Amino acid sequence: MKRSATLSAGVGTRPGATGPPTAYALLVLDAVDRIPAGRVLTYGDVAELTGRGTGRTVGTVLSKHGREVPWWRVVQASGRPAEPHLREALRLLADEGCPLRGEAVDLVRARWAGPPAP
Repeated sequence: MKRSATLSAGVGTRPGATGPPTAYALLVLDAVDRIPAGRVLTYGDVAELTGRGTGRTVGTVLSKHGREVPWWRVVQASGRPAEPHLREALRLLADEGCPLRGEAVDLVRARWAGPPAP
């Protein structure tokens, strides 16, 4: 059974992470965990989806706690995965069938519209 980010976040945090994830971090991790395989959101899209923070704050959360969720499905506004995990992210995205253009995701085809409205 797959554990949700809200239950498992913080167990496998990256080195340098200080303390357990905050409520905001859990919100970001939950949003990232919902992105379907082969689809992506930008850092700013995740911030918009959560209704809080900015692309930069989303990036900070993922750098500290992102190993708990499919972090490779969050990319820069250019479609390029963030360094220093560029190669790993591109490999994982390609394995999921995500449309790529060189070292970037084809955002027109791969960007997720988000969860259905209630």
